[in-house]
Amino acid sequence: MTRFDRLFDIFEGADCVLITSDINRRYFTGMKSSAGVILAFPGKAYLLIDFRYIEKARATVKDAEVIELKKLYPQLMELLKKHGAESVAIESETMTVKELNAYEHFFTNLNFVSNDSLSNAIATLRASKDSDEIACIRMAQEIAERALEELLGFIKVGVTEREIALELNRLMFAFGAEDLSFDTIVLSGANTSMPHGVPSDKKVESGDFVLMDFGAVYNGYHSDMTRTVCVGEPTDEMRRVYDTVLEAQLAGLEAAKAGITGSDLDKVSRDIIEKAGYGACFGHSLGHGVGMEIHEKPNASPNYKLPLNEGAVVTVEPGIYIAGKFGVRIEDFVILTENGCENLTKSAKNLITL
Repeated sequence: MTRFDRLFDIFEGADCVLITSDINRRYFTGMKSSAGVILAFPGKAYLLIDFRYIEKARATVKDAEVIELKKLYPQLMELLKKHGAESVAIESETMTVKELNAYEHFFTNLNFVSNDSLSNAIATLRASKDSDEIACIRMAQEIAERALEELLGFIKVGVTEREIALELNRLMFAFGAEDLSFDTIVLSGANTSMPHGVPSDKKVESGDFVLMDFGAVYNGYHSDMTRTVCVGEPTDEMRRVYDTVLEAQLAGLEAAKAGITGSDLDKVSRDIIEKAGYGACFGHSLGHGVGMEIHEKPNASPNYKLPLNEGAVVTVEPGIYIAGKFGVRIEDFVILTENGCENLTKSAKNLITL
């Protein structure tokens, strides 16, 4: 069964669907490109793509008929007439108002379904990873962890946050990453209290925490992890905070399974941090889905009341951030199963001192 077949198993809002976003186009065809559109009907899909990509598309795309794109609207019209379509669903989350207006101007007799139904159906489909997707995610994570292992010998007093980030990025590319999951976060000392701070020219000092949040992309799929290490000896307070975050993270991993709601999973870790007196210092969600995008459904957050689905890959990343002093975050990501989860992150989580 193709991904198009699975889509139409859960989507019934229109005669056909128009997929124009780069990410979803790659998800359905397996081909990365900066252009092209998919027009899919139950039982038949078409990829219209221009001359720049046509040779590659014809060699790699298996689940859609490849058509060289020359005049978009007339070609789409021909296909719509061929299949007798009167309505088409669009990706409401990614298509701009300008683009929709242009389609509606040309296709005056066609009903465009512009609510969230198609975007929600695709998000549901993408939330449960198949074996091929999991294999790519595993490889992305292996690349990131190999880079971290090599990086630890580079971190020392006097090196800057920016230099650490640059070396980490270099290592991920050297070990096979096609891209970075996001702009690598490397923070040290008081800067670690900013959950998504930007690497600066601050030099690592003795007694600093160094927080690293990073990931690699392999064949379109992302990894995501965070580790916090200490250069020199941590204070008793630093150890106490680290141990609290680790306890919360381990509890979250223990509770993670298909069927638990995102809010309930978040609460497991959040309750531990609140009980330790640091509730006000944990201001973000426990986790989020990861796949072809670094943030995708489902989420492990106080406001996500839906059950997490089997096969979803989600992060478990509690943190404590004390403004002006330091912060700690520990992040793994897991595959949810019926009875628990499989942790894709193998790096040690004991407090490492360098």
